[in-house]
Amino acid sequence: MKSIKIDFAAGSVRRTLFHTHPLVMLLAAAGVLLCASAAYASWQITQQQRLRAAELEQLRQRAAAQAQAQRPREVAQVAIAPAQAQFVNSAIGQLNLPWRELQDAVLAATPRQIALLALEPEPRKQLLKLTAEAKSSDDMVAYVAALKQQELFTSVSLMRHEINEQDANRPLRFQVEAIWLAR
Repeated sequence: MKSIKIDFAAGSVRRTLFHTHPLVMLLAAAGVLLCASAAYASWQITQQQRLRAAELEQLRQRAAAQAQAQRPREVAQVAIAPAQAQFVNSAIGQLNLPWRELQDAVLAATPRQIALLALEPEPRKQLLKLTAEAKSSDDMVAYVAALKQQELFTSVSLMRHEINEQDANRPLRFQVEAIWLAR
């Protein structure tokens, strides 16, 4: 026959623990440990988030400070006198002259019979004044024609000429004006 468990004693925690199967107790202990470890991990993640948020705020403040430092400061407007402005613009015009192109064009057109004495540019008018000497008027006319053949110059004109009486060779001194193309 089968044994019957009859227990008329009042229920208590101690009696319940005594009659609980050990496997259930083990599972309950494992559940409590899992809950405790989850709570600890959650607390750590929350602490890390707070730390990262504080670091992010510091980085934002630092970036804002750098942006503030790198922002160009307003410079007080200085009144420039018209004469000074004209002088500065003249100097800039001189610096922006196409010197290499002008020199190459003049040298390409200048034969050995021509002595080039001066190059005087006027940047505002894009005008180049040439002063040169030649042995004959034919050389002078050939030189002016050679300058007209240069692509850089749009207009070449013989402005004046004279014989240099002070020189023993009596060369023909002349002045040419050439207008160059703006590039």
